[in-house]
Amino acid sequence: MTKKVMTFGTFDLFHPGHLHYLSEAKKLGDYLITVVARDSTVTHLKWKKPRESEDIRSKKVRDSGLVDEVILGSETNHYAVIWEKKPEVLCFWYDQRSFNNADLQLYLQKNNLNPEIITLTAFEPEKWKSSKL
Repeated sequence: MTKKVMTFGTFDLFHPGHLHYLSEAKKLGDYLITVVARDSTVTHLKWKKPRESEDIRSKKVRDSGLVDEVILGSETNHYAVIWEKKPEVLCFWYDQRSFNNADLQLYLQKNNLNPEIITLTAFEPEKWKSSKL
């Protein structure tokens, strides 16, 4: 059986920190699915537009060679992709709080889903953080 891992992110100005996140997540299973945040979602959560479009950000994640499948997130139900793909592992980066929260727990419980949830540690956050670039 293939063990699916799912990651989430904006991936604005793709950098070595993103590579580290995806490579560490890849080690947790056999098939890595990455959900790239929609431009509208980024604007809503961060109160500013991403510097690169969702298409460019998705392409850079795909071109990293680390991800088996890249999906643009939903603009209406951010957790729907979890139901659709049913990953065994949800992997979050150290500073992702907007989706890794009580709402996620409630969604998983309501939908009878029980993936392992892993939060990875930072990789040189003083240097590799999109908001600092």
